[in-house]
Amino acid sequence: MALKSTIFKADLQISDMDRGYYANHSLTLARHPSETDERMMIRLLAFAMFADEGLSFCKGLSSDDEPDLWQRDLTGAIENWIELGLPDERRLRQASGRASRVTLLTYGGRAVDVWWQKNRAACLKLPSLTVLRIPDDAAEALTAMAVRTMQIQCSVQDGEYWLSDGERSAHIRPQRLD
Repeated sequence: MALKSTIFKADLQISDMDRGYYANHSLTLARHPSETDERMMIRLLAFAMFADEGLSFCKGLSSDDEPDLWQRDLTGAIENWIELGLPDERRLRQASGRASRVTLLTYGGRAVDVWWQKNRAACLKLPSLTVLRIPDDAAEALTAMAVRTMQIQCSVQDGEYWLSDGERSAHIRPQRLD
């Protein structure tokens, strides 16, 4: 019998001064059995970073032809294909063919350095690709907030993200890899 996803609920309040975006989102996150709390919380961070009415979670780990999140316009065209982790360069190339913009959020310590060294040249050839690294300490602080029912406030200013659940907080400054 296959293992089922674990359901997490998140009330996410976003105050993004950089984009002038202020909204509350009631989100349901299905954590795949092979997904870690860290990866799930990076998905939540990605939602906060790119939140708008066209952004939605996708099948992610459960599908080879969908990202973790995507942002679509009113016609259904993919504006931003958002991947997490350390995907194969070929997947990023295919995503670049399907979306106007591709964003990759990497995390995972030394593995990011090894992946970037191996894939840097190929990634830099993709003009629509932006690769961002989430620092290890920030990912750990974010992971500490993972509970089945979350209330998280996210403030954004000058490209920095402050997330808090009232007891714990995480300060995240994504680093652009180039």
